[in-house]
Amino acid sequence: MPLSSFPLRASIAVSDIRAAVAFYEGKLGLPVLRSGPSAQIEDGGRVYGSGGGPALNVYQSPTAGTTAATLATWYVDDLDQIVDELVAAGVEIVRYDQFVHDARGITPRAGGGRIAWIQDPDGNTFALESDT
Repeated sequence: MPLSSFPLRASIAVSDIRAAVAFYEGKLGLPVLRSGPSAQIEDGGRVYGSGGGPALNVYQSPTAGTTAATLATWYVDDLDQIVDELVAAGVEIVRYDQFVHDARGITPRAGGGRIAWIQDPDGNTFALESDT
C-alpha cells in the first residue's frame, strides 16, 4: 500500500513545551487534539489540529530549532487577514534580506501568489501561502 494512502503530520521539536504551548495554542490558536509524554518528559508532547485533522506533532527535544528550513506551510485564502490576526496576537512576521516584502512582511512567491513566514520560540519556521 503506498504512503499516499495515509495522512501525513509534521513533527516539530521544541526546547520548552510550555513556551511552545503558549505559542501554538495562545498565539496561533491551534486546538490540542492529544497530549502526552515525549521521550522521558511527562506531558512533553502535543498533537495540534488544523484543516479538520491532526496536523502538527509538537514535542520537547534537545534537537529543537536546529534547521533553518521551512518545516510546514499553511495554505490560506486571505493572507493579509491571517497575517494581521497573527501580528495582533503577538506573532512576528519574519523578513529575509534576499526578498522584497510589503508593509505586512509578505513577499511575492515564485511562480505566483504570495508568502509570509513565522517562527516559533525555537526558531522553527512556518510559511503562510496564498495563490492571490
